[in-house]
Amino acid sequence: MRERGPTLIAVLLLCALVGGTWWAADYAQRAIPIDPPARVTHEPDSWATDFVMIQTDDEGIPRNRLEGVTLRHYPDDDSYEVDNVRAVGQQPDAPVTIATGQLGRMDENSTRITIKGNAHVRRLPDEAHAPLDVTSHQLVIYPETDVVETSYPARVVHGNHTMNGIGMRYNNHSQQLKVFAASDVKVSGQDMRNRRKPDTNESTQEAQP
Repeated sequence: MRERGPTLIAVLLLCALVGGTWWAADYAQRAIPIDPPARVTHEPDSWATDFVMIQTDDEGIPRNRLEGVTLRHYPDDDSYEVDNVRAVGQQPDAPVTIATGQLGRMDENSTRITIKGNAHVRRLPDEAHAPLDVTSHQLVIYPETDVVETSYPARVVHGNHTMNGIGMRYNNHSQQLKVFAASDVKVSGQDMRNRRKPDTNESTQEAQP
């Protein structure tokens, strides 16, 4: 019995040591976060200056071009912001469009570009179309469908036509222009001999530039 006493005490001490070590490790793991959750904030994680981004089709032909002074990427919503943005659309079988502004935001998997501050979209003239200019505080561009729209007051100049209104949508493929709640329409005398002056009392003005 005397010989078994020290062995029993040693076993009990070993069990106490193992239990104490396990408790200390568990307490430390619960008290100090090993991998705290990442903060979800709208802060840029990458930058670029004097950049150019080009989107091509399956054959490698450029379709859209985006450039600016500074580019910032935000990981929380996978969006981009561009200072002094310039976006060029050169879709096949459609006139070339150039959009500029003080600040551009590209989101929704790069399918939408919102331009704010002196937003301006210009459709370049060709043999079949006169130049078209749209200016507003904010313009939204959808590069995939080649559509420009805004819900803000906009000024549209097409050839000798000038149209002011609140809300506008222009489809560069179909050449269809809609100005909502038009407040002022000016048509040149030469064009009035060729077509009827639009009715400014209608809530929607449609034109085929």
